[in-house]
Amino acid sequence: MTTKTKSKPKPAAKAHVAAGKPHAAPAAPAPPAGAPAPAPAPAAHKPKGRSAEEMGQQQREISVSEFFTKNRHLLGFDNPRKALLTAVKEAVDNALDASEEAGILPEVVVKLETVPEGDGAPPPPPSQATRFRVTVIDYGPGIVRQQIPRIFAKLLYGSKFHRLRMSRGQQGIGISAAGMYGQLTTGKPVKIISRTGQHVPAHYFEVQIDTKKNEPLILEKKEIEWESHRGTQVSIELEGRYQKGRASVDEYMELTSIANPHAKLTYINPEGETKVYPRMIAELPEPPREIKPHPYGIELGMLLKMLQDTKSHWLSGFLSTDFSRVSAQTAEGMCKAADLHPHRRPKDVKGADAERLYKCVQATKLMAPPTNCLSPIGEKAILAGLYKQIKGEFYTAVTRPPAVYRGNPFVIEAGLAFGRGPEHAAAQAQAGPKKPLAEGESHEGDDNELARVIRFANRVPLVYQQSSCATFKSVLDTTWRNYGVSQSRGAPPAGPMAIFVHMASVWVPFTSESKEAIADYDEIRKEITLALRECGRRLGMFLKRRERAHHELKRRNIFELYIEEVVAACKRLKGGKLAEKKLKDQLLAIAAKRTGGQKTDELTDKEAGPEGLPHSIIVTPEGVEGEVPAEPVAELAAEPAAPAVSPSAVAEEGGGTKTPSPLVGEGRGGGTPTTVRQSPARQEKASAVKKVAKSAKAKPKAKAKPKAKAKGRKR
Repeated sequence: MTTKTKSKPKPAAKAHVAAGKPHAAPAAPAPPAGAPAPAPAPAAHKPKGRSAEEMGQQQREISVSEFFTKNRHLLGFDNPRKALLTAVKEAVDNALDASEEAGILPEVVVKLETVPEGDGAPPPPPSQATRFRVTVIDYGPGIVRQQIPRIFAKLLYGSKFHRLRMSRGQQGIGISAAGMYGQLTTGKPVKIISRTGQHVPAHYFEVQIDTKKNEPLILEKKEIEWESHRGTQVSIELEGRYQKGRASVDEYMELTSIANPHAKLTYINPEGETKVYPRMIAELPEPPREIKPHPYGIELGMLLKMLQDTKSHWLSGFLSTDFSRVSAQTAEGMCKAADLHPHRRPKDVKGADAERLYKCVQATKLMAPPTNCLSPIGEKAILAGLYKQIKGEFYTAVTRPPAVYRGNPFVIEAGLAFGRGPEHAAAQAQAGPKKPLAEGESHEGDDNELARVIRFANRVPLVYQQSSCATFKSVLDTTWRNYGVSQSRGAPPAGPMAIFVHMASVWVPFTSESKEAIADYDEIRKEITLALRECGRRLGMFLKRRERAHHELKRRNIFELYIEEVVAACKRLKGGKLAEKKLKDQLLAIAAKRTGGQKTDELTDKEAGPEGLPHSIIVTPEGVEGEVPAEPVAELAAEPAAPAVSPSAVAEEGGGTKTPSPLVGEGRGGGTPTTVRQSPARQEKASAVKKVAKSAKAKPKAKAKPKAKAKGRKR
């Protein structure tokens, strides 16, 4: 038995090897009878789950500073180039808002400097630099000492969030977010100098943000001597990238000067070049007034909060005093419709009663909210800005009547600049005829470029996220082919054209906290489309009239070619006894009349803009017609704020002063808009034509009398 049991496993092992299978391990010997069973092998260790108490101990509050530290892209600090622009934009917006609210004509200086990476190292060239120092100086009212740390080193702290009036800033995040970005990228604090009056010392602060508590950390504070009598200076060191072109700091300054012609801007770029944008209008815009919320612009949760926070003792008084456009009689009607007593305490209205009151308020017909809370730019100011920065042949501007979205009033303004100016046409004429090109080629400067869309919200340029903005979508939806401009499907119009669109509102519905695009509301889109159509109609009239004028000019030239021959032939027929000059003037007057001369005079004699186009400018080689800006206004002697960085000192420090670079072609200087109906050359020409026409008409009347006498004799 023992030999058989030992010989059995061998052939089995051979069979496994022959089949190519691995050799099986020998089975463990069976335990003897009566022995205890072996303990099972321990299972693999699994992590123990956390209890509710342990998870509860890990919960903690997240400050808004910590949130935006990890999500800084929401504030516009996506990349170094965009971060540099955002920091400048937030500082300039605050400077303009403060000056306008204090009733001071804004004057702002923006300076960009490259910072060396190591101590003692020379600063790198601007194209290779990665660290910049942004300094913004304004000569406004200044900031009181107690508020300086919170304004520049605490997120969601400001005076504009809870009031309903037009302003550039809204959320109280911008300038403190720029300081936080500089703190994250360079570790350097924000440096502030502010002074509120000539007889008050200037205060110097260096602050940072405590991101855990969202509170300012004051590193240094002292009183210093400052040459400016009043104003604020903020300096932030941050990582960035400087590059000219679209969506750059240079473009932002140019666009800001267009939307704010009442401000004087001085810009010193990292290359040391100084650009001064002069003040075009010596008057501040109409200051907006704060209004109360409109009932159509609130929701149920906001109504419940207002019921608890109101100081009114009666429900009807709450409705009439805490809302706009609600009279005492209307408030009592709302209470009766909601089955609530008008003298009920507002704090006692909760639950179903509050919901019933909210539905009745929304169902009541009310007037639109007041519009004195807005301060639109205006047609003349838009024309002044466009004429200053963009060289073209035709300019026009439109301001729509106020409208409402979600209970918030807003105004849409649009402008348009078309053409390259008469200088471009003269240069092309001197260059001679163009050479023929092969199929698919095109000459440089042909009208195959797309129009440029310039977007603004509360006078602030919007340079990013163009495709997601309601403004750009409205431009695409407008059928520009109806106005004589070529346009491809799903694209802006083609040609040398700049389209200006501005939205003024107490609360602009931005798509994100970075304030780069306007949300797509039906009411807003409708108003933008209507404004663009009006600009397009005026452009179409200008293009048609120019085309007709070219056609008539060709006819007139043909007539003038033969007038000399006709005069000479008539002289020969009369035997040399003929007044050549008189006959030539008469023939020229007839040619002008036959080619639309008198009709053109009637159109240009209208008072509502050039050739009957209101709020427009037409530029021709003979002159300019329309609401043309005059020369730049002189600085007012009443301004008490002397610039700390004067233009001469700025020029000595950063290089020669240069004129602003334009958006389309070269810009022009300008000032307060004045109405100029016709250029002097056109006026002289029109008066000469009228005189000749009168003399030509008078002669036939003199000849008619002898003919009548002759007929009488025959009778």
